[in-house]
Amino acid sequence: MASAKIVRPFCIEDLCNVGRNNLCMSMQKVGFHAPRDADIPRRCFFVKASGSNSKSVEVINGKKVNGIRVNGGVPYLGQRSCELTLTESSIEEPNHAYLLGRFVEERFVYRQTFVIRSYEIGPDKTATMETLMNLLQETALNHVASSGLAGNGFGATREMSLRKLIWVVTRIHVQVEKYSSWGDVIEIDTWVDAAGKNGMRRDWIIRDYKTQRIITRATSTWVIMNRETRRLSKIPDEVRDEVQPFYRNRFAIPEENTDSEKIEKLTDETAKRIRSGLAPRWSDMDANQHVNNVKYIGWILESVPTKVLEKYNLTSMTLEYRRECRQSNMLDSLTSMRNSVKHEDLECTHLLRMQADKAEIVRARSVWQAKRNHTCS
Repeated sequence: MASAKIVRPFCIEDLCNVGRNNLCMSMQKVGFHAPRDADIPRRCFFVKASGSNSKSVEVINGKKVNGIRVNGGVPYLGQRSCELTLTESSIEEPNHAYLLGRFVEERFVYRQTFVIRSYEIGPDKTATMETLMNLLQETALNHVASSGLAGNGFGATREMSLRKLIWVVTRIHVQVEKYSSWGDVIEIDTWVDAAGKNGMRRDWIIRDYKTQRIITRATSTWVIMNRETRRLSKIPDEVRDEVQPFYRNRFAIPEENTDSEKIEKLTDETAKRIRSGLAPRWSDMDANQHVNNVKYIGWILESVPTKVLEKYNLTSMTLEYRRECRQSNMLDSLTSMRNSVKHEDLECTHLLRMQADKAEIVRARSVWQAKRNHTCS
């Protein structure tokens, strides 16, 4: 069964060594006609190489996985049947063909590199917790897309898409040793494993690209929800068969160091600060038609005193997601504070709730470390 693989994109005007007449003849052979009395328009095309000996079933980590080819590579020289085809760029190609990440460690781990942009830093010129969470989410989605499993949902596999199922995160814990500065390059590794009978655990580590020092670790638990009924679902066997070949029994954060304690519920009486009237915007919604889980961090921090934000670094954060939030909901943000075991640190408990009926949306716990000379270390 023949398969196609992108070699590289190019634009017509880049063929500067080809005469106009020869170019027009070449275009006509593949079905394109340039106007005689006009400049050649800027139209991008792709060269594809196809071979008859490619397999339609890929073997990953010793198990067969149905789907598109994931190993990549240009058909090797001497291949018996190889054709070059010129096609317009409007034809959709697999997402993974354009991603900058790659698989390592026998394809169990997905790795992607990012540069910290000017719009991703805070007042102290370092990346924020929201920036880190966004990059973790981006790496996770690209992992699914690059694996060849992506369906038509937001990180959903093909079998999930057929059943109208989506992934939702129930808990995430992030530990930050150092925040990167504007212009720094970081490298993110991510992998997945089973979490009980009906969950999946996804872990990440972030390294400073230059020093290869691990500066952030994170772990999360995910479950499956029906996109239409918004009810949780067991993992179908077909979905389990898709993701199991990628499972990696490794922990980014050792279990003894993971924040697994229950987060207490705050009330009007136990909270030290309450910020009301927080309103989700249209831009806060994600492709699954609910507020993106990263957006909650900003609302949680709305009830943290400014002096804490200025004089402390957020070194650890745990979020427990209780229910969805829609654009029409008005929110309250509650925070309580106390000194941690290390007296120079602060430990905060947070609650994000509906303003109307006080239904819980997110419980959270954060640890703050005093900045040295009020600057980030």
